[in-house]
Amino acid sequence: MGGIPVIDVAPLLTGSPQQAYAVAGELGGACREVGFFYITGHGVPPALMDRVFESSAAFFSGPASIREAASFSGPGSNRGYIRLGGEALDPAKPADVKEAFNIGLELALDDPELLARAPFRSANLWPDMPGFRETMLDYFNRVWRLGRDLHRGFALDLGLEPDFFETRLDRPIATLRLLHYPPVAAPLADGQLGAGVHTDYGNVTLLATDAVGGLMVQDRSGRWHDAPVVPNAFVCNIGDCLMRWSNDVYVSTPHKVVSPPGADRYSVAFFLDPNPDAIVACLPSCTNSDRPAKYAPITGAEFLRSRLEPTYSSEAT
Repeated sequence: MGGIPVIDVAPLLTGSPQQAYAVAGELGGACREVGFFYITGHGVPPALMDRVFESSAAFFSGPASIREAASFSGPGSNRGYIRLGGEALDPAKPADVKEAFNIGLELALDDPELLARAPFRSANLWPDMPGFRETMLDYFNRVWRLGRDLHRGFALDLGLEPDFFETRLDRPIATLRLLHYPPVAAPLADGQLGAGVHTDYGNVTLLATDAVGGLMVQDRSGRWHDAPVVPNAFVCNIGDCLMRWSNDVYVSTPHKVVSPPGADRYSVAFFLDPNPDAIVACLPSCTNSDRPAKYAPITGAEFLRSRLEPTYSSEAT
């Protein structure tokens, strides 16, 4: 695999057009070859990241009644608390050894799509914890902006207008996901992991981790490699939706989490999926007579629903 590249994206965010193109080329190379990359120079304040992790740890270690009051609303809205063993990212294997809390795009109570109960349009389920909502929404909005900036790099690399994705990500099916992997004491069931082998579903994932480690990435030959912890960096990966959009020019890479024994592991993932009504169709720059379109057009909502439902089967809920 040659390692996961570390890319300083500051020139993409604030540099000259020439510097932005250079970063876009680095991003494109990583998306084609590895499907994973780290980003530094992203501008998200370390103090805010610390507060997010502190609030996440307090939520998972606090009274069970607080978590249960915000129980998971189902894959149709994808918000709230998912109990330990409530999910299997590899549906063929035992349930994952983790718990999670999902936060979606915050909508006004009178938002027309919310009132119409449109797909993936629901109110967030906020736990009764002072400052939790404010901290998470601050982080959500900053990383959402960062994800759109990354898409500007993808667009430049793929020969599109720089703002091609902007209107397709301005009301996204984005999920901020707090994750807790409790210490593993007893032997796990055969094939059971902290997070089973999977590819991500959306366009791009921006993951912040603690220092415990445990993320593993599969290379093209099928070998597994540890993803080292890079302080103050996000580890990013391409999801199946952007792979589909790019006609498999970009690659979505299998990965898993092996929970280290005797340690709590916390991570914070931001999954950026397109707007529910965005049409995911082969990009014009990603097809030619030798490379016909591999996938039929589909909406963002239809694609995500097709991926989420097997994850929350009756065996994992």
